Amino acid sequence: MVAFLLTPIYLLVNIYIYKRTIGWMAVGISGLRHGAGRAVSIAVYVFFAVSSLIAFLLPQSELRRIMKEIGNYWLGVLLYMIFVIVLADIARLFLLYVLHIDREKLCAPRVHRVVGRFCAAAIFLVSVLGVVNAGIVRVTPYEITVDKALVSSSAVCAAAQAGADGADVRTAAGSGAAEGKLAAGSGAAAQTAQAAADLKIVLVSDLHLGYNIGLRQMEKMVAKINAEKADLVVIAGDIFDNEWEAVQEPARMAELLRGIRSKYGVYACYGNHDIEEPILAGFTFRQRAPKASSPQMDAFLSDAGIQLLRDEGVLLNDSFYLYGRADARRPGAGISERKSPQEITADMDKTRPIIVIDHQPRELAALAAAGVDIDLCGHTHDGQMFPGNLIVRPFWENFYGYLQKGSMHNIVTSGVGLFGPNMRVGTKAEICPITVHFSGSVNAQETTD
Repeated sequence: MVAFLLTPIYLLVNIYIYKRTIGWMAVGISGLRHGAGRAVSIAVYVFFAVSSLIAFLLPQSELRRIMKEIGNYWLGVLLYMIFVIVLADIARLFLLYVLHIDREKLCAPRVHRVVGRFCAAAIFLVSVLGVVNAGIVRVTPYEITVDKALVSSSAVCAAAQAGADGADVRTAAGSGAAEGKLAAGSGAAAQTAQAAADLKIVLVSDLHLGYNIGLRQMEKMVAKINAEKADLVVIAGDIFDNEWEAVQEPARMAELLRGIRSKYGVYACYGNHDIEEPILAGFTFRQRAPKASSPQMDAFLSDAGIQLLRDEGVLLNDSFYLYGRADARRPGAGISERKSPQEITADMDKTRPIIVIDHQPRELAALAAAGVDIDLCGHTHDGQMFPGNLIVRPFWENFYGYLQKGSMHNIVTSGVGLFGPNMRVGTKAEICPITVHFSGSVNAQETTD
């Protein structure tokens, strides 16, 4: 509905952009002023302006993929055309009505040529750099301390073998480990079991597998993750980009993701885009079917060796909890309302570390009050494109990076993939290795490679 309401605005914006652009270009290229030149320029502009709509209307095919990619590039270019041209017009009005510059001099052909070339160069340079930057996966490490002990099953077993009294252990260690139960005895065994250790978590989010993000970006991501030698890898939602059919070579993609190496496996929660629904330029449409992931998406994750947590938790290595929340707005099939923070931790042993993955960084105070130690999120993309990273920031308590809420550590990543425009300007695609120390003072430090 919103898409249809915004259509007239989109039309008027494009008319404005075309007239300003063609006005600058026609000063140096006289053929654009009339006749065939003007007709060709209009046709080219209209093609790019409606490319997203054409892709939306086409059936699944290679042509649709091409048009979708063109549309995504165009959206980014259009945003910076609007940004640069509006700034140029504001500057022009300032010179005319504040500084009272002579209108005839300001509107001279030479001035038009200079301004037009400068604006065109700025739009081109920012767009190209944005595309290049989006394809670079960086590493943003964090180091935090949780004031709890990491009780490992291996420590318990070692103590038991050494002759400690009263230890009863059932472990769930190793890749993809799920639930376990621990009962440590007293004396030397218990002391050994309580020995503090570090935990290396790699946080990734917002893969948006689809038209923008394919095998090349995932190869970079997997290589970066494996270089970190992680104990645990978590994916904080938006694995897909609303359309299962848009995933590039699903079998090869699943094989690639299966190559992620992690001591305790790879776990994920779903985000607001991990559902099958029609989408046009970022806007969705009403549909009778419930907003939920497709069976193909679920099967893909299983094939890729990724354990999906649907508002549920696991006890890993008999030592720490990991809970994956349903998305706040689109909780998915079978979930009408996600569990509250208090419900999440109600049956947990709060002396053990509790880690939550939640797509959107919401309810931070409630999670901290419920006893959560680490909350790992994505969703925001850090605004993805300047000046979005400045405009949207005030709407989130922690828009990007690190925030300590009580004794809880919240980390929000800008993600690996893209939504909409195939660009990143002023932000970065990243993975976040998090070194967690236990039984120390609460602090956090961030460094960037």
